[in-house]
Amino acid sequence: MNVKELRDKTVEELQEKLKDLKEELFHLRFQNAINQLDNPTRIATVKKDIARVKTILREIELGGDDSSK
Repeated sequence: MNVKELRDKTVEELQEKLKDLKEELFHLRFQNAINQLDNPTRIATVKKDIARVKTILREIELGGDDSSK
C-alpha cells in the first residue's frame, strides 16, 4: 500500500481501511496458528500497513500534514 494513496483518502475511508486490515490480520494469525498460512510474510506486511494508516490518522488528528517535509 502506497502512502500517497492513503493520504488522498478521507478520515472515514482510512478508518474503514484500518478496520479491514485488523480483520485481515486476525484471520492471518488464525491461519498461522493452525498451520494453514501460505505466506507468513503477509502478516508483517499487514502490520506495517496498519501502522501507516494509524500514522496518517494521527497526523490528521494533530492538524498537520507532513507531506511537505
